[in-house]
Amino acid sequence: MTQNFTILFDLDGTLVDTAPDLMGAHNHVMKKFNFNTKDLKDIKNLASRGAWVMMQRSFKKQITDESMKKEMVSEFLDYYSKNINRGSKPIKGVKDFLNWAKSKNISMGVCTNKQERLAIDLLKKLKLFDFFEYVAGCDTFSFNKPDPRHLTDVVEIVGGDLKKTIMVGDSEVDSVSASNAKIPFVLVKDGYTEKKPEDIPHKILINNFIGFEKIIEKLL
Repeated sequence: MTQNFTILFDLDGTLVDTAPDLMGAHNHVMKKFNFNTKDLKDIKNLASRGAWVMMQRSFKKQITDESMKKEMVSEFLDYYSKNINRGSKPIKGVKDFLNWAKSKNISMGVCTNKQERLAIDLLKKLKLFDFFEYVAGCDTFSFNKPDPRHLTDVVEIVGGDLKKTIMVGDSEVDSVSASNAKIPFVLVKDGYTEKKPEDIPHKILINNFIGFEKIIEKLL
């Protein structure tokens, strides 16, 4: 059955505040490989494009040694997977909104540049997984955000209609993805982005999900 409305969500910084655990894994690797660690406040300038880019942005020089790169990424993912929900928690209002959306027969999916297995594991541990009809990570398809197919393919899989779909995210990558897919974009403020909210194209700006159902009702 075709859903009357579809909402696609980014994960990190949008549905879940994953900053404590991402930085925990980041600093674990930095210490092991004798690089400087970062403070939690630096997460906005580091995250949103995957483990390696997150670490690469921390270095004072580019790392070109492929074996070292693979070792660092492997160490990051191993540590992170074992500590994935130590400090991570849903963004304020998320569970109430997802319950509301489910009651309205709104189809929901996750489009994240986190590995699919990690995304699913985190959502399950935070008891959010069952709200979503499909979770697409950076390795689910042969492409990922900002490629519009990361979004459009999920809409097709869940039986949605692009003309009745919106994307909710927290970064430039999400904004560009939505634009490339030609769907409206809702920006969650204070996510993992280097830019100020006013510098990221968006249709709607929200601080969290408290009262978000009132905004969606106007779009139904």
